[in-house]
Amino acid sequence: MACGLQPLLHAAAISSPPRALPSRSSFLLAPGTLPLVPRGPTVLRHRLSPPQPRALPDTAAAAAGLRDVLADAFLAYPPTWASAAATNLAIFVAGSPLLLSGLSASGIAAAYVLGTLTWRAFGSRGYLLVAAYFVVGTAVTKLKIKQKEALGVAEKRGGRRGPGSVIGSSAAGCVCALLSIYNVGGGAFAELWRLGFVASFCTKLGDTVSSEIGKAYGRTTYLVTTFKIVPRGTEGAVSIEGTFAGIVAAMFLAGVGYSLGQVNVPQVVLCVLASQIANFGESLIGATLQDKEGFEWMNNDVVNVLNISAGAILAVLMQWLLGSP
Repeated sequence: MACGLQPLLHAAAISSPPRALPSRSSFLLAPGTLPLVPRGPTVLRHRLSPPQPRALPDTAAAAAGLRDVLADAFLAYPPTWASAAATNLAIFVAGSPLLLSGLSASGIAAAYVLGTLTWRAFGSRGYLLVAAYFVVGTAVTKLKIKQKEALGVAEKRGGRRGPGSVIGSSAAGCVCALLSIYNVGGGAFAELWRLGFVASFCTKLGDTVSSEIGKAYGRTTYLVTTFKIVPRGTEGAVSIEGTFAGIVAAMFLAGVGYSLGQVNVPQVVLCVLASQIANFGESLIGATLQDKEGFEWMNNDVVNVLNISAGAILAVLMQWLLGSP
């Protein structure tokens, strides 16, 4: 059997051509391609592409959009709650160094509510009036602050006022703003609410300036009920320097209200007159009731609310008696 197969195998070897070896060039790589495996399945060629850069956010477009939104809020008339809140927030952020110098953190929160309410009721003009009150009131509070601290008559926290002081200074103004927003009494009362708003801040600024100037520069202070000489900072005490400065401050803020179109000339007189009557009443309360036995609840913030409320009510009543515009 083996002898029979040997001639057949020899014939097959002679008839089959020799198999060629793969050439060296078939193993060379083309630039940017994967190697080709000889005599194997076809392999696809892939070119490596560089990574595409990620697009950065368009900060300029975002800033422009924010600026447009704030501009629309600032110019919105009549103001809405949304435009008032947005505008007030932008102003608070821009003026934060000044706010921090005159208010505590909780005081700033209370002032934000006041600012939003004021802008909603009386727009930018009413807002500027309150800003003028804040700047002047903060400035006089800082006058001779070390001397006041040594005497124990300075405002707490280095003159930075808290929420109680903010509310005590603005409660009557906020009520007038709400009455204006909801058009209580109709159009005939709209100007009366604006007058009460201006008069309340004239009253408070006159009181603040009178008190702080009296503490800083008053040579002699007298108790308003007996005119006996008492130490500076005594509740119910007045001085010539402080009284004169308080009148000037009320006139100044009423003049700002006039320049902003919030009150007319006769109403300027009413604001100043009402503020001085209210401040005299505040001195009487301070001398007779404040912090006295049975009236421990009547602290400085409560007296402030009574004071500015009296100023606003007196101005409105006098205008009403003279004939509502």
